[in-house]
Amino acid sequence: MKIVISLGGSIIIPGEVNYTYLKKFVSLIKKYSKNNKIVIVTGGGITARKYINSLRKDNLNEDIYSLIGIATTKLNARLVNGFFNKIVVDLPDSLIEVKKSLEKGNIVIIGSLGFQPDMTSDGDAAQVAEYIKADLFLNLTNVNGLYNKDPKKFNDAKLVKNIQFDEFYKIAKKIGFKAGQHFVLDYRGAEIIKKANIKTIILNGINLKNLENVLKGKRFIGTVIGQIKRFK
Repeated sequence: MKIVISLGGSIIIPGEVNYTYLKKFVSLIKKYSKNNKIVIVTGGGITARKYINSLRKDNLNEDIYSLIGIATTKLNARLVNGFFNKIVVDLPDSLIEVKKSLEKGNIVIIGSLGFQPDMTSDGDAAQVAEYIKADLFLNLTNVNGLYNKDPKKFNDAKLVKNIQFDEFYKIAKKIGFKAGQHFVLDYRGAEIIKKANIKTIILNGINLKNLENVLKGKRFIGTVIGQIKRFK
């Protein structure tokens, strides 16, 4: 089985490096990589947003912010590689490089691929999932999934447990793209999973037990995009 995991930067570094979490995450992934191929794509998170926001007051070209965001995803990828005790001199920077790396080992950890200024690392992860024909795409964020409104602002926000590709894409497209943005999946990623019909689940990656339930095919909390039978 081939699994692509988009690991949000807000999970990797919620303020400081999430050492205890990453140690447990690594242990879980190693366990399931024995019989599966796993690609982990790291986001930039709060590190990217701090760097980008420090320059937004100057109203610069959006590509400058994108380059900063891309660099921080790669920095986080090196951090996570370190937790796996993996020495990777040159991080895979294209789809073909990811595929070649996956042929050599069962775990590949990357940041953003190349310079794609109108895409977040979630979009890159969706590209990888499409290219390697992944069986499952997991988007790990710091909320339980997609809500009908912002759960941080509204106490009555409800988790959307199932949503079709078309409907999800419409929501993501309305939001559009902004370097350093924080949404469960960018519109380019939504477009890719819709076109390729990729089995996609958005879930709170901080809850490792919930993640393991997904990997085991057990009941889980999250948002399923598309026609995926929810586990009972």
